[in-house]
Amino acid sequence: MVKLHIGFDDTDSPNGGCTTYIAASLVEKLSSMGVSFTDYPNLIRLNPNVPWKTRGNGALCLRLICAENSVDRIKETVIDTVEANSELSYGGTDPGVVFIFEDVPQEIRDFAKKAEQSMLTIDEALKLAKSVNAEAVGFKNGRGIIGALAAIGEDLSGDHTFEIISYRTPKNRDKPRCVQASSVKTMDTKSPLTFNNVDPETGRILITPRGPDPILCGIRGETPEAVKQAYEMVTIDEPVERWIIFR
Repeated sequence: MVKLHIGFDDTDSPNGGCTTYIAASLVEKLSSMGVSFTDYPNLIRLNPNVPWKTRGNGALCLRLICAENSVDRIKETVIDTVEANSELSYGGTDPGVVFIFEDVPQEIRDFAKKAEQSMLTIDEALKLAKSVNAEAVGFKNGRGIIGALAAIGEDLSGDHTFEIISYRTPKNRDKPRCVQASSVKTMDTKSPLTFNNVDPETGRILITPRGPDPILCGIRGETPEAVKQAYEMVTIDEPVERWIIFR
């Protein structure tokens, strides 16, 4: 058995797509291949001030254990899924995927801290990947390799939260989201371990995004149990394709 860390980033655009959705899809696909996940999918918030971010500048990492003879099929599945679900026609979308085996080198952890606070270049990322024998795959200019490396390097050993995200079926993604506002407000009053559900000044619901991406709603909180319980209190009047909890 081998330990494998899979990072990926920069797959979406203002017109659609979502890197967390790719992560959710991969969890399903890789689970069917017999892998064992060693952590919740990691959603890493990088420097929010980089000019090329789409929304929150989040990168993803999946951490798992798998049979050595399944590695090639896993890598192929990841690369194909990222390619198929990325907004490659958009000029500013440049996906990157990184694979690192066994323990994460300290150099990658240091790189992650830098990526959370400053702007790094693709040349720096590629040089680092080569120096630690990481396998990096880029589409177009491959800038997503920066975030992919950083996502692997950030182990969230310090303070962190959890987020449950549910996703819409494809046929509904161009329609208004059908989440009952009153149920969200009730959930908010009964879920002290969650936050940013409702704007306290305007009463606006904050768990539903406004764009054309596949996310239906997302609830953040201090524990996985808290976000799952809160989600179950929300009344949703449209089909849910899937849901997943991120750390």
